[in-house]
Amino acid sequence: MARESTSPQILRAWWAHKQGLLEPLANAPPAAVLARVGWARSVGGVGPYLTLHARAGLSRQAVDAAVAAVEIHELPSARSCTASDYPLALTLAAAGGDSEMKAALKLGVTEKEVDTLCDAVLRALKSGPAGPDEIRSAVGPKARSLGLEGQKKGLSSTLPLALGRLQLSGHIRRLPTSGRLDQQRYRYALWEPNPLKGCKLSADTAYSTLARLYFQWIGPATAAEFQCFSGLGAAAAARALAPLGLVPLEPGSDRLISSQDLDGLRSFKPPKQPVYRLVSSLDSFVLLRRDHRSLLDPEDRDRILQLGRDGASLAALADLPCHALLDRGRLIGLWEYDPASESIVYLSFIQRNSHLDAAVKNTEEYVRTQLGDARSFSLDSPKSRQPRIAALRQAAGQ
Repeated sequence: MARESTSPQILRAWWAHKQGLLEPLANAPPAAVLARVGWARSVGGVGPYLTLHARAGLSRQAVDAAVAAVEIHELPSARSCTASDYPLALTLAAAGGDSEMKAALKLGVTEKEVDTLCDAVLRALKSGPAGPDEIRSAVGPKARSLGLEGQKKGLSSTLPLALGRLQLSGHIRRLPTSGRLDQQRYRYALWEPNPLKGCKLSADTAYSTLARLYFQWIGPATAAEFQCFSGLGAAAAARALAPLGLVPLEPGSDRLISSQDLDGLRSFKPPKQPVYRLVSSLDSFVLLRRDHRSLLDPEDRDRILQLGRDGASLAALADLPCHALLDRGRLIGLWEYDPASESIVYLSFIQRNSHLDAAVKNTEEYVRTQLGDARSFSLDSPKSRQPRIAALRQAAGQ
C-alpha cells in the first residue's frame, strides 16, 4: 500500500463514526442500527446483542421484540447474519450456491426428491410452527436418512436440504425456540407474505448493492477486503464494485471510498475525549474488514497473548481471540465474561481510569442481568473460555 497522509488515528475514528461507535444512536430501533452499521453475525453467540447495545443502548428485550415482530431476522446471507433487508440477504445467499445439495447429489439424492419433500414440509407447516422432529414426523418417509456416508458429510438426512432450500426461497423462516439470538435451536414457520414475492433482484445487482452498502458501513476499504467479506472471486468482486465510482483514499492507495464520504473524511474531527465501547469479537467493526492490525497502535501489535500452549502476538492472529475494547476506533484491550464471578475480565493496553471502568461496568451489568453470559459463538462455553480468562488475568497482572 502506498503511504497515506490520513493518519491512523483519523482513519480509525472515521471507521468508528461510520459504525455508530462515537455518537450514541439514541432511540434508534434495531433495524435502523443494522442498516447503519451492517448486518450482525450471530452464530449462536451474543454478537447481535452487543452490537445493538454498544451503539444504541438497546436492551435484550427490545432486540427480542424486534425479532418477534420480524423487524430484524437471523437468516442465510453473505456471512450468515442478523439482517433487516430480507430480499437482498436471501438473494445473496442463493447466489452463493447450495453446497449441501451438491454433496447430497453424490449420495444418491435427486432434485425431484428434495422438491417433493419441500412440498410436504410446506403442508406440515400450514398448521403452525414446528420443530425439526415434529416436521420429520409429519412428512414421514419423504425425509430419509443418508446413513453413515451422509453423516461423514454433515448430512444425516434429507430434511435439512429441504429446510435450507425453503429458507432461501423465502417460503419459511426459522424461529429461535427461546426467542433469543444467542442460541441455535429453532422452530420453522411459513413466511407470509414471502419476502421474495415480486423481487426481481439479479445476483449481479445484489452484489453491487452489497458493495455499495459495504463501503457505507466501513469505507474506506480495499477491494480485497470486500472480496473476503462477500465471498466473491476477484473478477466477480471487481464487477460488483465497478458501478460504484469509488475513488482512492489517497493517490496510489488501494483503500477505496465514495466521493461523498471522502469529502466528509477530509472535514472530520475526531472527539478529543475517549469514547469507550465494548463489542464482540465478531462485531461488524472488526469483521467487515478482518484487519484488526490497523486498529492497533504500533506498541500493541507485538503483545504476546498466552491463549494456548504457545504464545502469539496480537498482530499475528487472523482474528480476535476475545471480545474487543475500543476507544475512537483504536483497539485498546480485550475482554471476556466470567459467569463464575459474574464479572468482565479484561486486559487494557492503556492506563485504567474511572471512565474506562464505568464503561466496563455498564456492559458487565448488561451481560449479567439481561444476557446471563457472553458467548462468542454456539460452542463457546464457560469451561472452554477459562484458558482465555486466565490468560487475560495473567496479562493484566491480576
